[in-house]
Amino acid sequence: MMIAIANISAQSNQIVRFMDLPQNRFINPALRPSNTFYIGLPGLSGVSLNMTNNFVNLSDILMKSRTGDSVISILNQGYDINKFLSKIKDRVLIEPHFETQLACFGFGIGKDGFIFLDINDRMEGNVGLPSDLFKLILTGNNQFLGKRIDLSALSGNFNYYREAGLGFSKNLTRKLRIGIKGKLLFGITDFSINNKSLGISVDKNYLMKFDANLLINVSAPVKISLNPDHTLKEIKMDEDKFSTPGGVFDFVSGRYNKGFGLDAGITYDVSQKLKVSASVTDLGYINWKKDVTNLGVKGNFEFGGLEVTSVIDGTEAFEDLATAITDSLKRAFVFTMSNIHYKDHLQHSLYLDVSYNLSKSVSLGLLSCRTVRNNQIHKTLALSANVNIGNYITSGLSYNFSNYQQNGLGAGFAFRAGIFQFYFLSDRIPVTWNRIKVDKTSSFILPSNWNIINMRLGLNLVFGSRREKLDKPLFETP
Repeated sequence: MMIAIANISAQSNQIVRFMDLPQNRFINPALRPSNTFYIGLPGLSGVSLNMTNNFVNLSDILMKSRTGDSVISILNQGYDINKFLSKIKDRVLIEPHFETQLACFGFGIGKDGFIFLDINDRMEGNVGLPSDLFKLILTGNNQFLGKRIDLSALSGNFNYYREAGLGFSKNLTRKLRIGIKGKLLFGITDFSINNKSLGISVDKNYLMKFDANLLINVSAPVKISLNPDHTLKEIKMDEDKFSTPGGVFDFVSGRYNKGFGLDAGITYDVSQKLKVSASVTDLGYINWKKDVTNLGVKGNFEFGGLEVTSVIDGTEAFEDLATAITDSLKRAFVFTMSNIHYKDHLQHSLYLDVSYNLSKSVSLGLLSCRTVRNNQIHKTLALSANVNIGNYITSGLSYNFSNYQQNGLGAGFAFRAGIFQFYFLSDRIPVTWNRIKVDKTSSFILPSNWNIINMRLGLNLVFGSRREKLDKPLFETP
C-alpha cells in the first residue's frame, strides 16, 4: 500500500518557469537562459521525480493509535476503515513519472537565436481505480449483494521511452519570441489497458461474477503463455532477448518502437516589466512494434475472493491472501492473444503564464497548467515570487493550487560557482510530519500531508552571460 501511495506524475516542475535555468525550456522552448552556452553531463545535469495522487495522504494511511504513543497502518485492527473510505474520491488517480537527462547543450546563434538539444530517458504511467473497488476489498461484498459494481473507470498504463529533441528559439520582433522543439521518440517498454466495459455482480450466495471487455497491450521482452482453456498460465521474462549483445541493444535502444513529439511556445513583452507566455509540450505518439502482445478479455467469469478483511482481523497473513487472489484471477479470466502493432499518444500539457518585474532582480509570476491524461484534465495554478541576482543566484518561492485539492508551498534555488551551476527545486514542500514508532527505542518520521512530491536537481556547466544585455530597456530613449 505504501508503494502504491508513493506514486509518480508526469507534470514538469512548474517553479522552474521563472528561474534563470536552462531547464525552463522544458515548460516553454521559447525561453532561454542568460548564459551564452551551457552543457549537461550524463545523469548529472538533471534528475526529476514527480509523485502525485488524488488518493489520500500518508496521514490517512498511517494514523495515531488510540493510546497516542505510536502510529498504526491501515491493516491494523484498530484502524478506522470507514473514515479512510470516506476520504476516497469516486475515481482514484495514481500517476508515475521519472526523468533523467542523458545529454543536453545549448548555445546562442546570431543576434538573438538559440539552439538546444536534449536527450532524456522518461518513465511515465497512470492508474485509475474506482472507489467501489476499495470498498469491496476493505469491507467485503455484503453491501453489494444483488448489485453490479461498475468498474469501467479502471485504467492503467506505463511506458518507458527515450526522447532526443532539437530545438530553436528566436525573436520575430523586439517583443515577440517563438520557440519550437522537435523530438524523436524511441519506445523501450509499454503496458496499457483499454477498458471498454468491466463490472462485478454479487449474487445471493456472495459469489462474484465479472463481465469484462478489456484489451491489454504489452510491448516488452516477456513471454505470456495460456493454458488449453485460455486461462493465464504464466508471465515471465524472455531471457533469450538478453542472451546476445544485439538483443540487449535492441531493447535498450528502442529503435523498433519509434515516434515523434513536439514542443512549441511563444513569449510576448507587453512592456518592460510585463511579459506573457504560452506553450504546449509533449504533443506526439509512439508506434509500438517490438515484442508486442495483445490480451483480450471478453465475457462473463466467476471469481472467488477479493477481500482483505481476514488480514485486518488477523486471521490470515497478507502473503497467503495475495497468493490466493492471484491464483483465483488466473483461473477466472479467459483470454485471447494476438501480436498486433498499436499506437500510444503522449500525455501533453498546456501552459499559460504572466510575469511582472518589480525590479531588475525581483519578479512575480502566475502560471496555469493543464495536463491531459487518458481524457482526464489535470489543472494546476502556481503563484510565485522570484529573485535573480546577476548570473549567479536564482531562486523562487511558490504557492500551488491543484484539482487534487492539496495545495502547498514550493521552492527552488540555484547558484553558480565558476562554470558550475547547481540547482534544486520542488513544487511541494511538506510542512507537517508524523513520527512513526518502530519499537520502544527506534522511530522515523514521514510527512503527514504529502500526496504530491515534485522535485528536480542537477548540475549545469554554464559559460558567459547575457545578463547585462537583458537588463537594458527594450527601447532606448533618444
